[in-house]
This record gives sequence, structure tokens and C-alpha cells, in this order.
Amino acid sequence: MPAIYDCLVLGLGPAGASFARLAPPSLSLCCLSEKERPHGKPCGGLLAPDAQKELALQGLCLPKELLVSPQIFAVHTLDLCSGQSRLYPRSYVNLDRPRFDAWLRSLIPSRVEVREGRAVDVRRGEDGLFYVTYRAGGQEQELIARSLVGADGGASLVRRRLFPGREGRSFVCFQQGFAAGETRPFYACIFDHKTSPVCSWALCKDGVLLFGGAFPAERCRQRFEEQKARLRALGWKLDAPLYGHGCPIRCPAGNADFCLGENNVHLLGEAAGFVSPSSLEGISSALRSGRLLAEAYASDPAHVHEAYVRLTAPLRRRLLLKLLKRPFMYDPLLRRLVLFSGLSALSLPGSAARPDACPLPFSPEPASDRA
Repeated sequence: MPAIYDCLVLGLGPAGASFARLAPPSLSLCCLSEKERPHGKPCGGLLAPDAQKELALQGLCLPKELLVSPQIFAVHTLDLCSGQSRLYPRSYVNLDRPRFDAWLRSLIPSRVEVREGRAVDVRRGEDGLFYVTYRAGGQEQELIARSLVGADGGASLVRRRLFPGREGRSFVCFQQGFAAGETRPFYACIFDHKTSPVCSWALCKDGVLLFGGAFPAERCRQRFEEQKARLRALGWKLDAPLYGHGCPIRCPAGNADFCLGENNVHLLGEAAGFVSPSSLEGISSALRSGRLLAEAYASDPAHVHEAYVRLTAPLRRRLLLKLLKRPFMYDPLLRRLVLFSGLSALSLPGSAARPDACPLPFSPEPASDRA
């Protein structure tokens, strides 16, 4: 007879890895994770203050090997439709996202069984157990567990199969890497309501420029290329990508977009819809939801899901409050007024009188030519 685990975790990103590390030792735990992609997932790889705080609460300190150059102290905000540009102070940690995920997985105790493979089917049997079929080495295998944790991201198989009709609002993210050349280090947040109702990002990491964004599913790739063309017209060097990838991302528009699971199924991180509706940041919520589910298992093992729902209530409220910020970021008129006001922006020489005078992160000619 195959082993029956107390709990099976699908996905070992920040959410799944945090839960696997913090889960009670008495729990018979198995984790299934897809093979690591060399360039990770479409993600800027910046640790926001909320993520930094969560790591501190979990007693974790980042090894220097995870950090990349440059470190970020400001975000360059660009509105491609109005031509406005501002520089805002920010405190992020710039890191290598694939190495960060690998580091979190390395902290999982040896008592936890970790398997590599891609889940292709999830079902609940008549006996109440969960059966997960996964593919590894060209063969299909099966895992059985009494409870199931879906930490498998925006395209969550667990959410799609076990909670049909509750997929929530989603976008498609694309990200490409380019040789940074002589581009000066920076971090940019790009708004362009002609191609996307949400934001895009660009930043340098150890000589590679990452450019990515979230787009509506309809014509998503075409929208991505259109936005790149608009940036190239400003002199951005976005030709000949070194690599690229895409994936769905969930973005809550209200409480109904959250799905925490039920009946011994628990959803974490992005699979649950725990993504900031304003900035699309999800690492902090992923880390936090993994910790909270572990606390639910430890504090009330007979009523885990009820405890998890209760413990995540402040997290859900915090994310919903960010909906109040969305109009000032994504409504073209309100955004234009905010940028024009210069509120909280850094004052640069020659930029005080004109909101469009902040220098662009890229220039059509190399730095040597400008000199």
C-alpha cells in the first residue's frame, strides 16, 4: 500500500517553503515541487518592507549570496501616456529570486519528504483522501494525503480542480531579461493604460535588465510587445532578449477573489489570491500565509481550517485596504494629478517646476556618447 501522508504541499515557493519549515514536527508531511527554472518566474525580485518584516518575524536573515547589484533606494515612476515622470524614495532589497526560493527550500527540515515533479491531476476520493497524480522522469506517480495545501501560484491546479468557478480575477505576467549594457542602475514602475490597466516594472540585476508587466488575458502577448515598442521609442534597449517567461497572476478586486479552501484543503499565497491589488507584490503575503497555516496546525489541529481563516483575517483586511490606493495609481486622471503634485517625490535639479523633467532611466545614446 502507498504511504498516506497527513499533509501534502503542492508548490515550494515562499508560501509552501515557509509552511513546510514551520509545520509541527508531528505532521507527516510531503512536498511536491516542480524542477527549478534557471531564471525563476516573472517577478522583479524585490523584497518590500512588509516582506522584510515577515522574515524578521520568522527569525530569518538573508545571506549575502542572495543579494544582487544595485541595491534600490528609489523608484522611478513613468506615465507613458501623460509623459510625466517622478522619483520616489523606497526601501527595497534587490535579490536573486531563484536563489531566494532555493534558500527557503534549503531550510526545510530533513524530516519533511520533498519530491520533484509536476502535478497533473488533483482529486478527492470517496474515502475523503486526496489523490495527486504527478509526472517525474517521464512517468506518472501518485501521492495520497489526508489534507492538501495548495501553494502552487496563480495557475493553482488545486484551486482550479477543487474550487471551480472561484478562480478570481487574474492577469498574465511576462518578463524578459536583456543585457543592461551601459544603462545606469535603477528601478522603474511604468504605467501605460493603453496596454494594461496595471503596472509594469524594470530593474537591473548584476548586469541584466529585467522588464516585465501584467496584462489582461486577451491579447496579453501583443499588449506586452506594444508596451515594449512604446519604451523603445524613448530609447530603451529592449531588443534581443536573453530569456523570457510568462505566468498567470491573481489580483484581488474584492473579498470574493480570496479563496482559502475548505474541508482539509488550504490555499496559500498567490493561490489564495494574497497579492497586493495596488503594487502586485506577493512575496510578503506568501511568507505570512505559510507561517499562519503552520500556526493553525499547531494551535488547533482539530479545526485547522477555521483557525487558518481566523488568523488570515488581518492579512485579507490589509490587502483589501490597498484597494483604496488603486484609483490614485491606475486611474489616468488621478495618477496625473498625483504625479503633477510631486507629493512625497524627490526633488531633482531642474525638476521642481516640471513634473516631466525628471531624467529618463534610459537615453537613446550610450553614456560614453553623452559625455
